[in-house]
Amino acid sequence: MQSLWGIEAVKRRISTYFITAQEMISDLRKAYLENRFERRLKLYTRPKLLILDEMTYLPIEPADAAHIFRVVAERYEKGSIIITSNVSYGNWGQLLGDPILASALLDRLLHHSVTINIRGQSYRLKDKLRAGVPMPSHPAVEGGEHG
Repeated sequence: MQSLWGIEAVKRRISTYFITAQEMISDLRKAYLENRFERRLKLYTRPKLLILDEMTYLPIEPADAAHIFRVVAERYEKGSIIITSNVSYGNWGQLLGDPILASALLDRLLHHSVTINIRGQSYRLKDKLRAGVPMPSHPAVEGGEHG
């Protein structure tokens, strides 16, 4: 679904940038190590719409969590962010490795937000399920993007 919103934004000539959270984390980590973090940060703060896919899919190192916070803080009340995640907000502190940072991050993200919780099977598995391929059961996904 995030792709549809991104496509619609582009059709309306809204500057949009789509990236997975892990790709952004790797990019910002590399920029930080090469002493060009502030310049690289602009890539993520300049567009009117930033789409971060698969946020908190994997545990995030504290320095990387701080970089994510910088992106969100710099965009706060200046640009929109669409984030997909298969992890409920209550667990972000554990995955970010810092409950206080997670709280500050979520405070900014949720202030003017709309949250859409989608529960059910992954859309990626729908064709397999239709074909009758047995799939292991897994708990409903909360906060994920399965449209």
